[in-house]
Amino acid sequence: MADRPPLAADPLGAHHAPVLLAEVLQGLAVRPGAWVIDCTLGGGGHTEAILAASAPDGRVLGLDADPAAIRRVAERLADAVASSRLVLHQGAFELLEEVAAAYGFAPVDGILLDLGVSSFQLQTPERGFSFGSAGPLDMRFDPGQPLSAADIVNEWDEQSLADVIYRYGEEPRSRRIARYLVKHRPFFTTAQLAEAIEKAVGGRRGARIHPATRTFQALRIVVNRELEQLENVLPQALRLLRPGGRLAVITFHSLEDRIVKHWMLAEARADVAEPNSMEGERQRQPTLRILTKKPITPTAEEIQRNPRSRSAKLRVAEKLPTTQSDT
Repeated sequence: MADRPPLAADPLGAHHAPVLLAEVLQGLAVRPGAWVIDCTLGGGGHTEAILAASAPDGRVLGLDADPAAIRRVAERLADAVASSRLVLHQGAFELLEEVAAAYGFAPVDGILLDLGVSSFQLQTPERGFSFGSAGPLDMRFDPGQPLSAADIVNEWDEQSLADVIYRYGEEPRSRRIARYLVKHRPFFTTAQLAEAIEKAVGGRRGARIHPATRTFQALRIVVNRELEQLENVLPQALRLLRPGGRLAVITFHSLEDRIVKHWMLAEARADVAEPNSMEGERQRQPTLRILTKKPITPTAEEIQRNPRSRSAKLRVAEKLPTTQSDT
């Protein structure tokens, strides 16, 4: 693996604005006594509001792959941790059922997934998520993960690198970028990589976004297995919800949103295709009721207050009873 500088601890107390906060609380219908799982703890903004709305005896299980996020929230919401209203777990949310079982946290009234990179990670150059400031080419949510962005950029062959940039970054110039990176590697910092990508595509020339944006997104997604983890967690979330419980998912790019949208639509269907059947389909009992026909997006006021929220989309669904005993 490529050599890289050691990671520094994330700063405590950095500013964090939870995205679509009021809409999440309304979507989850948080009430006093509710048990909710926040699968992506981040800065703890959503969790803090859920604890307030579920007071006095509601509980939250908060997960995050990033140990720095767990440390921050444990310090900021120390009273809730001490009273056992907030339980924290550092680990990947694709193991959701296993984690919930370990803490006796099932069934639950609500589950939240706020996907993507957090403000804290973007604001900490040592984590290597942003090309806005120089930092090691890392991008791992969990610093203990074996694969970093530097490993991909410096060790993968040109074809594999181009495929990753195209598939996960939806970058039409992926082959040109991959060819340039392979020719000029190794790269060790975000600034080096961003500069190389800009040169590979011939500069910015009035581009609306920085030429490196899509490549950085692609690398981050692959490093953290973001799409695979999302596909794995959605069925688990459904199984953990009690009938009438709600799932809220915030996405920040089309790849994530497409997965969530299609999964919710499939679970809400009353029939399923049967290619080998004379009828062509068979009836099934839907497991979800979709509460957002179109995704909820931030208001102009929120985008002005928190520019990171501009690409956010919130989808909410409610678990339906599946048997007579569930009602």
